[in-house]
Amino acid sequence: MKITRLKTWQVPPRWLFLKIETDEGCYGWGEPVIEGRAATVEAAVHELSDYLVGQNPRHIEHLWNVMYRAGFYRGGPILMSAIAGIDQALWDLKGRDLGVPVHQLLGGPVRDKMRMYAWTGGDRPTDVGAGAKALVDQGFTAFKMNGTPELAIVDSHSKIDEAVARVAEAREAVGPDVGIGIDFHGRVHRPMAKVLLRELEPFHPMFVEEPVLSEHLSSLKHIAAGLSYPLATGERLHTRYQFRDLLAEGMIDIVQPDLSHCGGISEGLKIATLASAHDVALAPHCPLGPLTLAASLQLDAVCHNAFIQEQSMGIHYNQDNDVLDYLVDKSALAIEDGFCAIPQGPGLGVEIDEAFVEERSKVGHRWRNPVWNHEDGSVAEW
Repeated sequence: MKITRLKTWQVPPRWLFLKIETDEGCYGWGEPVIEGRAATVEAAVHELSDYLVGQNPRHIEHLWNVMYRAGFYRGGPILMSAIAGIDQALWDLKGRDLGVPVHQLLGGPVRDKMRMYAWTGGDRPTDVGAGAKALVDQGFTAFKMNGTPELAIVDSHSKIDEAVARVAEAREAVGPDVGIGIDFHGRVHRPMAKVLLRELEPFHPMFVEEPVLSEHLSSLKHIAAGLSYPLATGERLHTRYQFRDLLAEGMIDIVQPDLSHCGGISEGLKIATLASAHDVALAPHCPLGPLTLAASLQLDAVCHNAFIQEQSMGIHYNQDNDVLDYLVDKSALAIEDGFCAIPQGPGLGVEIDEAFVEERSKVGHRWRNPVWNHEDGSVAEW
């Protein structure tokens, strides 16, 4: 079997889909994308196709290493996202060829279903109590919210009070047993994080995500030592080597690799294993489409340290189209009572409606994250 073509589509709301085809009619789907840079990742995918066309798609590890090592310059969000979607598609193709789900090729499942969480509150969080209660009424046992809107590097303590009040509102709405993930989104710099992290302790967060920007993670040993709840990060880390160095610091309790950003299932499994060796939990980042979610569930299936899975159904970014719209069988990713059954179909376990993808690609997208500014006109972290 030989790879003959890599075909890509930009589709609403902000995704990029990839299909790898072969001379024997077997195919696989993947989702290579960085939010807001879909066209750049798409160009990288087609550049990498020079290493893939004519090759045996079954040799996934070899092809991964060719894509990563042969270009001399390595890593980074664009190249690793391109590799990620290709890797997903190769695993999907191999599973389809053999008639088994990817998790069977990775050693077999350790669980039948995965606990899921949903988002509430939007970018500048509002109405978090009502939104959280609605999610619990749908059966979710956990949710995530943004902790703050934009925040200056040193800001008024009233901004801390407002953030704490929103978390208090959410906790009061759902009671003590529902997990609350609080995403700082890199918006909280060290001087404010050292205050806010401690003031959130009475509300027993499930985790605080991206407590500081990924380039400042070394500061956690100074500002977060002794916290009574878990810290999580990893969506902006792209290789096992970055996670290795993070884990060596011993300050993170949950790693959140994104299987469309970190090199795909192949690299994600290595990252998960590194985390397990440090007794650190896994919760893959996934505010993306159905293929990233399906790939994440295949990884969750085989990782004992996976404890919860993000998904983006109904998230505020999903304008015009949502996760299940692109599936032939929408039940493959159905969430019931806060859990999603591990997909059992061949490959990633989902079937993409290619005709619908073609139709929606005519609309496409040019999604960009908001550009925020502080009161003085300087750029704020989004």
